[in-house]
Amino acid sequence: MTEQLSKITKDQCSAPPATYGDLNVLFLNCTLNRTPVLSHTEKLIGVAQRVFEANGVTTKVIRPVDYELPAGLGHDMSETPEWDRDDWPKLQAEVDACDILVLCTSVWLGEKSSVCNRVLERMYGYTHSFNSKGQYRDYGKVGATLITGNEDGVKHCAMNILFSLSHIGYTIPPQADAGWMGEAGPGPSYADPGSGGPENDFTNRNTTFLAWNCMHLARMLKDQGGIPAHGNQPDAWDAGCRTDFASPEHKR
Repeated sequence: MTEQLSKITKDQCSAPPATYGDLNVLFLNCTLNRTPVLSHTEKLIGVAQRVFEANGVTTKVIRPVDYELPAGLGHDMSETPEWDRDDWPKLQAEVDACDILVLCTSVWLGEKSSVCNRVLERMYGYTHSFNSKGQYRDYGKVGATLITGNEDGVKHCAMNILFSLSHIGYTIPPQADAGWMGEAGPGPSYADPGSGGPENDFTNRNTTFLAWNCMHLARMLKDQGGIPAHGNQPDAWDAGCRTDFASPEHKR
C-alpha cells in the first residue's frame, strides 16, 4: 500500500455509499464494424462494464450498426412510404428500459461516427412524447460517453454527444466522458498489440470515474423519483401554467 493510500481509510477506498443492483446500463456502441468484427470501442466499454457489474448493475452492449436504422425522425419509419423496414423501435425499447445510457463511438475525421449521428437523430425523433409525469420522456435518465480512435477528437465528440443527450432530457454527471487516443498519425488502435491503450492510467481512471459518477447520479435520481415535475411540463405550459415566468408585459 502506498503512503498516499495509507492516509485514506479502508472503508473510504472500498465501501460504496449505496447499493446499485437495481440499476440498468445500456452501452450503444456506435462502431462502424458489425458483429463479430473486432471493435476497439467495445474493448474500452469492457473497462466501464466491469466496474458496473462489480456493483451489481445490469449491463447490455448493443451495436446499432447491426440493425436497419433508416434516416428520419419518425417513431417507426417503416410506416412511411420511404422505408420498408425500421429496427429503431427495438432499440428505443432498450433505451427506455435503461437508467444509464452510455453512447460510445470511434472518431473519424475528428467527428463521432455516422452511426452515432443516426442514433442521436432517431432518439431526437422521440422527444415529442412524454413520461408518466408529463416531462420529456428521457427525464430522470443518466447519460455519458466513451470514445476511442487513433486520431484527435475525443473532447470535440464528447462535447457534441453530451450536449445532445442533455438537450433531449438526460442528466449528465460530472466527468461523463472518457476515451483513448493513440499518437498523432497512423498507428495502433486501442486493442492492438503495443498500443498502450488498456494500460493507460489516465483512460482507466477517467473511465472508472465515469462509471461511478453515473451510478451515484442514477441512484439519487431513482431514489427521488426522477427530476421533480414542476416548471418542466410542456402540456402544463401550453395550458397556461407559466410557473413564475414573467412576461415582458408584466415587467412594464
